[in-house]
Amino acid sequence: GKQVSEVGPIEFLKNDKSIKVTLANQILALEGTVMVFFGKDFITVKKEKDLKWENLKHGIISEINDYYSKGNDAVVKKDSRLTEILNKSESNSEPIQSNEIISKIKEVLDSKVRPAVAKDGGDITFKAFANGVVTVELKGSCSGCPSSIMTLKQGVQNLLCHYIPEVKSVNAV
Repeated sequence: GKQVSEVGPIEFLKNDKSIKVTLANQILALEGTVMVFFGKDFITVKKEKDLKWENLKHGIISEINDYYSKGNDAVVKKDSRLTEILNKSESNSEPIQSNEIISKIKEVLDSKVRPAVAKDGGDITFKAFANGVVTVELKGSCSGCPSSIMTLKQGVQNLLCHYIPEVKSVNAV
């Protein structure tokens, strides 16, 4: 019931020393956490493979509850510098292609795919379109999930091919 990110989905990895988001640093400081992902209204945390959630769950929930109980609102606020960095990284990854096709791809991803992926604690972002191939990035709980490749091929690819004839396949980076 709380807003988490005002700037859209954002992921932080444990080895990133430049994180300026307090709650991300607090969660990643917990032994065994490797990634934290902030969606609009949810948080996803990845752990080391060999650890059990029972050993981490209490600490993670405590950090989140402490953050909000201190009167804080969104974890990632609209900050012109952060938004500028996010927008720049997205625009740099996009080769020059038909803007109309890319706009259609982004529209389908944003309206039909992202809400479903967010329900599972993840996100999908457009990276490129070339020679009929859409390249996307899976984040949050979707990155590294064994069933994400099946979802990508049977769900996302079929959906994009249906709505946009120029799309022939979808790959993840």
